[in-house]
Amino acid sequence: MKPAIKTTASRKGTKKNNVILREKPLSNGNKSLYLDIYRDGTRSYEFLKLYVNAKARTPIDREANREALELAEKIRTQRESELNHLTHGQIAPSTKKINFLDYYQAYIDKYTKADIRMIKASFERFKDFLNEYYPALKNNIKPDQLTKDMMISFVEYLESKSTGEGALTFYKRFKKVIKYAVEHNVITKNPCAGVVCKVDENALTKDILSVDEMQKLISTRYPEQNLNTRRAFIFTLYTGIRFCDIIELKYSDVDYSNRNLKFNQAKTKGHSSNSWVNTPLNDGLLSLIGDKPEKDTFIFDLPSQTMCLKSLKHWVKKAGIDKHITWHCGRHSFAVNILNNGANIKTVASLLGHSGLKHTEKYTRAVDSLKEQAINSLPTFEI
Repeated sequence: MKPAIKTTASRKGTKKNNVILREKPLSNGNKSLYLDIYRDGTRSYEFLKLYVNAKARTPIDREANREALELAEKIRTQRESELNHLTHGQIAPSTKKINFLDYYQAYIDKYTKADIRMIKASFERFKDFLNEYYPALKNNIKPDQLTKDMMISFVEYLESKSTGEGALTFYKRFKKVIKYAVEHNVITKNPCAGVVCKVDENALTKDILSVDEMQKLISTRYPEQNLNTRRAFIFTLYTGIRFCDIIELKYSDVDYSNRNLKFNQAKTKGHSSNSWVNTPLNDGLLSLIGDKPEKDTFIFDLPSQTMCLKSLKHWVKKAGIDKHITWHCGRHSFAVNILNNGANIKTVASLLGHSGLKHTEKYTRAVDSLKEQAINSLPTFEI
């Protein structure tokens, strides 16, 4: 629905671009100032959060109106300048002054998706990279200083400092910020275009627990152990559910009569039609969940993710397992172990909540690798 509009100032700009200052009447009698922006046949609005008092009577009110209109006109002029520069493939002078590090931080501050931790981590990696490779730019780097050559060096830096899919994970998040900057006319040309992080996404790089190691871990108890953390990780080992979903599970997600758990994956919620997962519950899983309380609560009352990871590492060490086990290793262990026990790949994909088989195939490759290791573990012989 288009806002009610009244033109307060208008400039033609170029033949293609127009930025017109307009006002929208509000229910309280004031007027909200906004920009009506035309670019190459498309129209958009930008509300400035500036207001004028339509019934200004006092000198103070009239002065406030004058200042609001003056500021709005300055913004209008700036936006028109930005559009005209973009028409000729140039960055507006006002945009050139932006410190990309401040822009990155502002992007993080308003970011609300589940991968916020990785967005923050990618920012730290980029700052570390600048400090090491471009020390003169470590505190202030302009958008036009982000070049393709710099991105190539950044990817090489990530690959040298990260293990497994870490480099690719950080680079993907970094590219999200770059793409956002391009879409909002802060950067005219994407410096990441054609720069690839060479990591095999289908290779399983995290450690997994074998069935014997799972049993060894479960049989390990100690007095100070956090029982909720213990219960939740065992549940992950037997369902493959991610930590971000484990912490959100509620008793209302459990259908006790049909022995089924249904939940919406945080990672794909709102982005995929296959984000809902149905997990059958056997006697062991139902005992981990426990009886349904009168008031709906979280199934696993867990501390912070950091504390859960520390607790898990301590537990693994107590069990005498010499592997780097994280919460996501529980998901990987589940997938590999049920594939080893004969489950078909489509079933595994469904249980893991994958929309296709692409991400599940890395587990079949891990199973093949384990089989090869098993064969090679036998003593050599001569004929």
